[in-house]
Amino acid sequence: MKNLIIAALLLPTMLLAHDYTVGGLQIIHPAAGATAPTAQTGAGYFQILNNGDAADSLIEVIADFPRVMIHTTEMDGDIARMVHVDSVEIPAGETVTFAPGGLHVMFMGLNGDPFEVGEKFDAVLVFENAGNVPVVFYVEDITDLSDHSNH
Repeated sequence: MKNLIIAALLLPTMLLAHDYTVGGLQIIHPAAGATAPTAQTGAGYFQILNNGDAADSLIEVIADFPRVMIHTTEMDGDIARMVHVDSVEIPAGETVTFAPGGLHVMFMGLNGDPFEVGEKFDAVLVFENAGNVPVVFYVEDITDLSDHSNH
């Protein structure tokens, strides 16, 4: 009975945890933050762990939105700016985190169709060496996205 209770308690965490592995790369928990009903953009987050012997680079994210870009956040005094980046290097033996306030994927052109908690959508992460990796982004409350340690 005790094992059944533990399994029941862990089930929600296991359902939210979703990782993808290709070669030495592990993509951990792709998720997007819920947006306001009038939002035109949404952001996606995940971690990439490179267990391989060589660096790789994320060079593109493809999804069914009018425009998808990889951004980083840079501070200019007290003003945060989103800056487009062409690629993100994932050094061998390192983890790169896409999280609020840093690297993220911008999904642009929501056009009245906001990201709502519980939804999901398909995307493809394109790596220079590992190639195309299909993933699913789950829409979550933004407060759940800042800490990937439990996923």
